[in-house]
Amino acid sequence: MKRGSQEPSRPRRRVVGLLCAGALGAATRPACAGAQVEEPLANAVRSALSAAVADNAPPKPSFETIDQRLSYLRWLGSMSERLRHRKTEHVTRVEFLEAVWYESKRAGLEPALVLGLIEVESGFRKYAISLAGARGYMQVMPFWVKLVGQPRHNLFHLRTNLAYGCAILRHYIATESGD
Repeated sequence: MKRGSQEPSRPRRRVVGLLCAGALGAATRPACAGAQVEEPLANAVRSALSAAVADNAPPKPSFETIDQRLSYLRWLGSMSERLRHRKTEHVTRVEFLEAVWYESKRAGLEPALVLGLIEVESGFRKYAISLAGARGYMQVMPFWVKLVGQPRHNLFHLRTNLAYGCAILRHYIATESGD
């Protein structure tokens, strides 16, 4: 938002709504997705989003240096401990964190940003549904499945939801030039 301006730009309002809507009590109320609306997409954007949500299994992470691998393992251990009260089963928690790390890195996002968005939007609830109809961890609106052209995708599937959520977030960050 420009200084002195009272009204945020339309795309920024959508991102702010996406990021802030769940802050009003995600753990006690239905999840909220903000004022997302279906919008026309250029063919190039549609193709890029479609490629980003392709349902490929995540590869095991590989690292150029041992320090990078150790940093990832420290992150995984630290985040696993922090999420213990939200996801009590160790295997489920690690699978969730590995998917968050992979999808966020694949989209060029920081895993901490994605985890923060998930906490605000769904309270780490896989089957969260907002009053507006957004679904899953990252509260993805169903119209995105149609826009991207993948009608068989289930937004409650962990990797699918994260892939869509990260691709959409990356799209809006790029649209707003990183702001």
